[in-house]
This record gives sequence, structure tokens and C-alpha cells, in this order.
Amino acid sequence: MAKEWENNKESFDVIDVRKLTGNFLPMILKKANEVKVGKGICVVQSFEPIPLYSALTNFGFEYSTEKISDNEYKIYFYRKEMIEPSKPSMMDLPLKPTAMVNFSNIDSNLANIAVNFWEYTWSKKNPAIDMKTKLLLSLSNAVGAGRFRQATRELVKAYALGVTVQELDELFALFVWNEGFGAFASNIGPSALFGAYQYIKKLEESGKKREEIAKLLVEKFGEKNPRTSTMFKDKVRMCEKILGLQN
Repeated sequence: MAKEWENNKESFDVIDVRKLTGNFLPMILKKANEVKVGKGICVVQSFEPIPLYSALTNFGFEYSTEKISDNEYKIYFYRKEMIEPSKPSMMDLPLKPTAMVNFSNIDSNLANIAVNFWEYTWSKKNPAIDMKTKLLLSLSNAVGAGRFRQATRELVKAYALGVTVQELDELFALFVWNEGFGAFASNIGPSALFGAYQYIKKLEESGKKREEIAKLLVEKFGEKNPRTSTMFKDKVRMCEKILGLQN
């Protein structure tokens, strides 16, 4: 049954992200945060952006989805109330899952499959594994598979969520145990992952607070770093321009 606000949905500001193959999520969240109660926005994408549902619901939005075609979805978000999320979700953490957007360049149906699976694994309601543990498990699995780009991104998110240096010390000791001294010296030691870990330790020893360190981590090991970015360089610049980070 349609809600009363849907009668005015055509007046919502439209954000068409179909051509933005980079990290458009911060831009959407920023614009959504500026929406007043009783107003809304419309997001247009070539696949159903399911992670946005829980992210914006946490901020007091309701939504309605229209499938225009296999390559066009319109999602109307209406702000029913102002809510400050009580706990962080994957969409609140740094380094959003921008790699999923790459799938839409191949096939919109493939993008839908990827998004749905991401939602199941990372935004499941009442999960048995808490988010911090899940991030550390994902980090460890990525190291075992040699995916240091992913592992570094998981480390940044885990630290932002509260993982301590002491926990990271034990985790990296396990990497030596499981991977072996030679593999650690040749593969893990020179990686961006180990660099981020050392960077955290150095900054904490200098007396910096977690919030400041988390921001510095995103700056140093985020989308601007070719060893950790999931986007092409020109797409990074495009998103920075949209977000007002470039002149």
C-alpha cells in the first residue's frame, strides 16, 4: 500500500549515480543528512542499491523502489524523522564497498547479485558474529588469499570501529605463525597492510586520539592510494569533484 508521502515523490531532488562508477556513497549520505523531516531525495542507479536501505533507514528515512527497467532503478527516500544511529553499521565506517560498483560495468544483474550478497554478509539483522570480529576474520581471510588491498581496507574499518593495537599485535603474530617467516617477510612486511598497522602504532605512541588516527588512515590508505583504492584514478578525481574536495 502506497504511503501518503509518495504522492509528492516526484518533487524530490534527484541524484543520478549511474555514470558515477566511483565512490558515490559518501556524497549520497552527505546529501541525505541535509534533508529535513518531511522532505526526500530520489537516487537513480542501474542496479538496486540495497545497502542504502539500511543506511538511510538508520537516519529516519522510509523508502520506495521503482524498477524502471533492468538497467534503471529509482529509489525514493522520505525523511520521516531525525535519528542518530545508536551503533555503527558498515555504511557508517570508512572506505565504503566501492568495488561493488565495478560489477555494474559488466552487467547490472551481476551487480544486483553482488549487492544482495554483500547485504547478507555485512548488514544481516541480528548477526551471530559482531562487526569487529567479522572485520578481523575478513582481514585474515584476505591475507591468506593474498588480497592485501582488501585486507588493508578491513584494517582501517576495524580500527575505526575500536580494534586495539594489542589485538592487532596478536593478529599479526598469528600471520607469522600461519603464513611462515619467509612469506611474512616477502609478502606481508612490504604490503600496505603492514604499513597501515605500523602507522597506527606510530601515531598512538605519539599521543594522537583514535578519531584523528582513523581520519589519517583514510587519507593515507584510502581511495587516493593506488595500493588500496578500488577505483580507477580518473574516477577518484570525479568523485572528489562531486564531493567538493577539488577546486
